[in-house]
Amino acid sequence: MAPSGALRDLTLALGAAVAALGSLLFIAWKIYFRGTGTDWGGWWERELRELRDRAPAGDAHGAVGPGTGPHSAPHPPASPQLGWRQVLVLGLDGAGKSSVLHYICSQTARERIAPTRGFNSAQLCVEGLEVDLLEVGGSQNLRAYWPHYLSQAHVLVFVVDSVDRSRLLTARQELHALLAAEPRLPLVVLANKQDKSNALSAAELREELALHTLSGQRELFLLPTSATWASLSTATSVLRVKSLLVTLLSQP
Repeated sequence: MAPSGALRDLTLALGAAVAALGSLLFIAWKIYFRGTGTDWGGWWERELRELRDRAPAGDAHGAVGPGTGPHSAPHPPASPQLGWRQVLVLGLDGAGKSSVLHYICSQTARERIAPTRGFNSAQLCVEGLEVDLLEVGGSQNLRAYWPHYLSQAHVLVFVVDSVDRSRLLTARQELHALLAAEPRLPLVVLANKQDKSNALSAAELREELALHTLSGQRELFLLPTSATWASLSTATSVLRVKSLLVTLLSQP
């Protein structure tokens, strides 16, 4: 009879494999329908109308919020005038990745956002771009699958919990492993949870994550963020991240 520890490790490994396989099949499914003649037009227009009706005053862009299954993510083939881009959102579990996606895309209040067990996918149509934001869970058993998603990404967003000092070394190691695999991929690091009184500053996190050691060939940005409803109108609003992504993804 196998020891309980070995059985637990086997269960975690199988769970991670199923989550990763589901993510890959989902991405392939989306790419397939992007290139077919499937008529998503009516569905998409209804979604945009509803989102525009719910959006705060002054927000002119339609968005689809994060989801965890195929019903939340299908969208129509990109029209000729739109460019398709993918943003990969990674970070350790509990860093606030799902909250970042939620407030970038929907700007509606949420009391609690459940942690990601496998992946989240969110979409934005903004400034002539069709942007897919793909978040892969940050638990230890899922991090081994992170590199598989780098090749399709146009920008990497890495979210760090500014309060979680005990795991900063782990975050740095995971981040630098990713960067070694893709030396030129633009990087946006989010020093998240700046609304907490004991949060490290962006300057402190730059040192802790050894960002100063990175090659000058890479576009690198470090933003202090607070992924909460109350912070949307502050200097650490995640809406600054949205503006930066649009600028980066609009480059030829």
